[in-house]
Amino acid sequence: MATAPCAPIRAADAELAKRVTLLTGASGYVGGQLLRQLGRSGRRVRCMSRRPETLQQLVGARTKVVEGDVLDRPSLRRVLCGVHTACYLVHSMAHGPEFEELDYRAATNFGVAARAAGVSQIVYLGGLGDARDLSPHLASRHEVGELLREQGVPTVELRASIVIGSGSASFETVRALVERLPAIVAPPWTETLAQPIAIDDVIALLVAALSFAHPVDATYEIGGTDRLTYAELMREYARQRGLRRGVLRPALVTPRIARSLLPVLVPGHGRIAAAMVDSLRNETVVHKQAPIGPSPQQSSGVSVAIAHTLADEDREFARRRWSQALGQEQLQRFGGLAYGRRLVASRVVPVRRRNEDAFRPIERIGGETGWYSDNWFWSLRGFLDTLRGGVGRRRGRRDPGRLRVGDAVDFWRVESVESGRFLRLSAEMKMPGRLWLQFEVNATEQGILLRQTTIFDPAGYVGRAYWYLLYPVHRWVFGRMLRGISRAVHRELPAVSTT
Repeated sequence: MATAPCAPIRAADAELAKRVTLLTGASGYVGGQLLRQLGRSGRRVRCMSRRPETLQQLVGARTKVVEGDVLDRPSLRRVLCGVHTACYLVHSMAHGPEFEELDYRAATNFGVAARAAGVSQIVYLGGLGDARDLSPHLASRHEVGELLREQGVPTVELRASIVIGSGSASFETVRALVERLPAIVAPPWTETLAQPIAIDDVIALLVAALSFAHPVDATYEIGGTDRLTYAELMREYARQRGLRRGVLRPALVTPRIARSLLPVLVPGHGRIAAAMVDSLRNETVVHKQAPIGPSPQQSSGVSVAIAHTLADEDREFARRRWSQALGQEQLQRFGGLAYGRRLVASRVVPVRRRNEDAFRPIERIGGETGWYSDNWFWSLRGFLDTLRGGVGRRRGRRDPGRLRVGDAVDFWRVESVESGRFLRLSAEMKMPGRLWLQFEVNATEQGILLRQTTIFDPAGYVGRAYWYLLYPVHRWVFGRMLRGISRAVHRELPAVSTT
């Protein structure tokens, strides 16, 4: 393993602003996070993608998206022309058993093309693990670093264990197993140490490696402050989610059985998770801290990294406008749509009113006004909540006509309100999870649309069962509520043209 005796010197900001940095894998989880950070820094960034149209709308003014494929060497010549530093974030695990051959070809092609184009530096994110008896996944990760370096371009290889962040395949696997199973299943072959690292720390280290004043050829091990087993990591996630999970250590669950089950338990990341199963036998810990980026004292521990990930998800969902994320064809799907661990159901009605007029009945919801339909249901729900020690429906409202952030609305709480446009309520009744009710009023080419969205964050498998069992009831109740609001809108004022 090549190492650097001390921290390399960072180039001046003026020099970094002149360089062209190529980013591969920008549509992936780490690549997407790095793209945003590089865009904020004002650097000249070039993104390579097989489908450039999907990235074009996500990049800033100093970022250019070009078409290219690591398996197509002629396309790499065009992409790498004029590039100073290239960040290689490509892997082929989602392609199934042939990922090793694909990774070999891709890395060889990229290294050869980078040398021919005169690229000064390659930065690559690989995987931790001692060289002895590596799993196919980790052996391929190490081989990619060697192949890039062998072609003659100085290569900084950052080797990481589990990356903690929403969207990371390894973290999403941990999440799915804890959320969907009644116990933490940890066969003896999983009792190996890992040293997880927060996504923010990974991005800081990648940015540091992309900022060297002079080419560096080195391998750095990177990780957070904690070393723990996979079962301990899952227990910490369960603790922060408020889920009670015992630990089962079934010796009969073999890696082969695990590989067959993971695609079912981890939708969206099943193939990658299955390819990573054999890696659980390998310890992925840091033996020598990298002399770049955050110091060991500044790196995040597992508890902090998970807490930040969950908080970031909450903030992202609080900002989301479902009128932009959902199409008409998605409204009728039973059970709604899954976004990460959350479940979303949405419905719309057209109204022939101005935005502020359409929003007025929404802002009066609850209290003496009621819920525009089936108030008996909400009274019953409040009574049952009171029996369970919840807040019930007895709180009413502070003001019958106006809402502000923090107001109680029966057994809901106002999280966000934008007059004439948007209302988000958080449920405070007892249930196995967290529920939000969101209203949006939007002007479209078809006129004014009133959208109502329910977002549920289930507490494990019990919460998911609650959502799907009661979904027909909730669909009926919330649908009638929305139609009741629409009737109230049209009762109050004469129709006006929205064109």
